Amino acid sequence: MKKDFWLERWDRREIGFHQNEINPYLRQYWQELHLNPGGEVFVPLCGKSTDMSWLRKQGHAVLGVELSDIAVREYFAENGYVPHQETKTNFSCCEADYIRILCGDFFDLSKNDLAKVSAVYDRASLVALPPDMRERYVNHLVSILPHAAKILLITFDYIQTEMSGPPFAVSAEEVTALYSKHAEVRLLAELDVLAQNPRFQERGLSRIQENIFLLTMS
Repeated sequence: MKKDFWLERWDRREIGFHQNEINPYLRQYWQELHLNPGGEVFVPLCGKSTDMSWLRKQGHAVLGVELSDIAVREYFAENGYVPHQETKTNFSCCEADYIRILCGDFFDLSKNDLAKVSAVYDRASLVALPPDMRERYVNHLVSILPHAAKILLITFDYIQTEMSGPPFAVSAEEVTALYSKHAEVRLLAELDVLAQNPRFQERGLSRIQENIFLLTMS
């Protein structure tokens, strides 16, 4: 899956993946991370997610990375911010009220970019990637995260042949295979969500569950 896929989705306003409401699992399970006050939270492939504003209200600084400059501009405008802007080597950066979004490629991030991060919130990143990119994504993420960082990860699991992603199906077994060399993997919840998601029923799914994980880097 190439960068242009996501850039074109934003250009064409095909952003059904965007949630206007705060993710309920973020509200319910964030306390499981037991973070120190003020820790910075990294949100990969953040789009214009309102979850970033919720994290900020919990007292965290927020760092996002996003390919689409449309998404970045709209996030700040829709939340009433006039961000400070600067250009770095691989990214353009917008920042306001301790929310900083780097516009560019996730794979260009370095350890220096994530040096202050104590946790990651991944609702829409791993599931946005096809199978051949997921191992590369995980390997890069763990290589740039500080020691003992924690990850709240939300995935979908369904019969992949019934629907083409994204979002892609990522089983609990795959999460364990991807992360177990790097982190303690704890499954917090498995939830059957087909009844609450008519759009997935319309796309032909016979079942879908959301899995919520707490990963603690070793």
